[in-house]
Amino acid sequence: MRKVIIAGAMAILLAPIASFAAGGAKMKITSSAFQEGANIPSKFSCDGANTSPPLQISDVPSEAKSLVLIVDDPDAPSGLFTHWTVWNISPQTSTIAEGSTPKGMQGTNDFGKSGYGGPCPPSGTHRYYFKIFALDRELDLPFGAKRGQLDAAMKGHVIAQGELMGRYSRKK
Repeated sequence: MRKVIIAGAMAILLAPIASFAAGGAKMKITSSAFQEGANIPSKFSCDGANTSPPLQISDVPSEAKSLVLIVDDPDAPSGLFTHWTVWNISPQTSTIAEGSTPKGMQGTNDFGKSGYGGPCPPSGTHRYYFKIFALDRELDLPFGAKRGQLDAAMKGHVIAQGELMGRYSRKK
C-alpha cells in the first residue's frame, strides 16, 4: 500500500513537469459538429462539401502571441498526412466558423493546395487530429510553407496546446 501511495504522489508531482516538457499548458479545441473520438460528418470530407468544421478554442494563455492550427491524419498509408495548416492566428480567436479560415497565414497541405482538405481515407477508418498551439511569438514563414517548415519554426516556442480527434471512413 505504501508503494502505491508513493507512486501516486510521484505521478502528481511529475505531471506538471511532463506537461511543460510536452509543450506547456493545455488548451481546448472543440467542435459543435462532432465530439472527441466521434465520427466527423461527411459534409466536412471529400464525400461532402469538403468544408472545414466549426471550431471553438479556449484556455489560451494570456502570454500567447499567436496560434497555429494543424489538421492531420496519422493513419494515412504513406504516414502522417497534413490536411490544413494556418499560423499567426490572433490569440484572441475563440471561434472559427464552419467553412471559414482564421485570419493568418496558410500553408500547403499534402493535397498540394493551401486551405482545408477534408478527410478522404483510401480505406478503413482514419483518425483526424485538429491541433491548436499557442506560441510565444509570431512565425516568419511565407504563405504556402510546408508542414516541415512549420514544425521547425514552432520548435521551442509552444507554450500551450490542445487537440480534438475525430474519425472518418468513406461510404462506398
